[in-house]
Amino acid sequence: MPAISPWDENLANFLKQLASQYRYASDFTLGGLRRAIQELLVVFPIYRTYITPAGLSRRDRSHIERAIQAAKRQKPQLANELGFIEKLWLLDYDEDMTEEDKGQWTRFVMRMQQFSGPLMAKGVEDTLFYIYNRLISLNEVGGCPGRFGITLSEFHGFNQQQATYWTESMNASSTHDTKRSEDMRARLNVLSELPDEWEAAVTSWKQMNQHRRQDDSESPDANDEYFLYQTLVGVFPFDPYDLGEVRDRVEQYVVKAVREAKVHTAWLRPDSDYEEAFVEFVRQVLADGDDNDFLAAFRPFQQKIASYGMLNSLSQTLLKLTAPGVPDLYQGTELWDFSLVDPDNRRPVDYGRQGQLLQDLQNWAAADLPGLLADLKQNASDGRIKLFSIYCLLTTRHQYRDLFDRGEYRPLRVTGKHADRVVAFLRKSGDAQAIAIAPRFCTELVEPGQFPLGEKVWGNTAVEIPGSSAQTWVETISGRSLARRTTLTVGQLLAEFPIALWITT
Repeated sequence: MPAISPWDENLANFLKQLASQYRYASDFTLGGLRRAIQELLVVFPIYRTYITPAGLSRRDRSHIERAIQAAKRQKPQLANELGFIEKLWLLDYDEDMTEEDKGQWTRFVMRMQQFSGPLMAKGVEDTLFYIYNRLISLNEVGGCPGRFGITLSEFHGFNQQQATYWTESMNASSTHDTKRSEDMRARLNVLSELPDEWEAAVTSWKQMNQHRRQDDSESPDANDEYFLYQTLVGVFPFDPYDLGEVRDRVEQYVVKAVREAKVHTAWLRPDSDYEEAFVEFVRQVLADGDDNDFLAAFRPFQQKIASYGMLNSLSQTLLKLTAPGVPDLYQGTELWDFSLVDPDNRRPVDYGRQGQLLQDLQNWAAADLPGLLADLKQNASDGRIKLFSIYCLLTTRHQYRDLFDRGEYRPLRVTGKHADRVVAFLRKSGDAQAIAIAPRFCTELVEPGQFPLGEKVWGNTAVEIPGSSAQTWVETISGRSLARRTTLTVGQLLAEFPIALWITT
């Protein structure tokens, strides 16, 4: 049972006052109503509803009804109290109610909406997301750690909804409040493609690091140790790197993480023994020296994951910058960024260096675009490949503002051997059209360090293009052109660069 706070005590008292005014609810006890509120909000799946005196959306109604049913299954003895709360929350007014009484119901709904958000933030984001470590890239603000992605049809359906109703919503993949940066999550998502290899690696590392624990110490426990290995896979920089800097960042992070989890220690009741033992374990695991057998085993696996993670990041960047909505770039994410939660993600960004890199890329592209693209792929780990992609995609967005700000969104049918490993959609506004092509699940397509390019990789995989005009498609990053056809192979569309945005006007 959640601890009682002044917030839910006040809310329960207000609910009791309302209940006392109606014959069908007057015998509910304060304790029963308080427990009903708690049980309902524990299973509530979103931060808050957006109900006003004018009514509620179908989506909000669905969330409320499903949460009420879940709470009733958990606590059937509170079914009547939960039913009363449902009636209020759905603004299911009784006949002949006065405007004053309706106002009281609305006031209760507003109070519930004010309460559910902070409860979600503290109970889920700042506690559960540091305990449930099955795949920590899923433990993100607004995310659901039990849901491993969505289907392509769900993805396209969401974007069609956004294109119709929410054209100015923010497409953000990293913010000041994300638990892990966009590129770190893109890395960790690769683990879901290699579960057997990942399990074998973790099992080996645990055995290897057993002697690095302090004598008789139970810190870190198995869950926290698993959390650490995922963190290291995601946070480790590309070569060359400063191991001492990595170690310092992770030491600070694990203390924050276990305090947020509130299992062995907490901000208000710190257990210094557990924390210090965990920090010492990190120091031993990341110790300098050629005799560190863990790092010798860990680095090849981590580099493999990082290689595929770059491909995930590039696809994610394309989708964010071309799907309906307004793309947002958090500070520093123009290059590869493997930040943890604050304060790690508040570190200073060298904008002067980034500006100079961009200027150099622009100059090189103007003089020798094929040479630049070859260099970016050869040195992908330095992050310039992401910076140049962002530059080209944002330049295209600016040039075709109506197309991306208000354009239609249409999923494209993909056929062939690797049809399920491609995300393809069309944006259309008047005569202007754009096709976005992003690969996914690349561990099944290419070896580490390679790019999923050309007919050899994609074979007969093809994208069906609506219409049959003789116009020409031009790719915004590589500068290549293709005659427009009703079908184009993915090998043609992704011949020179691992993501593509094709434009025709």
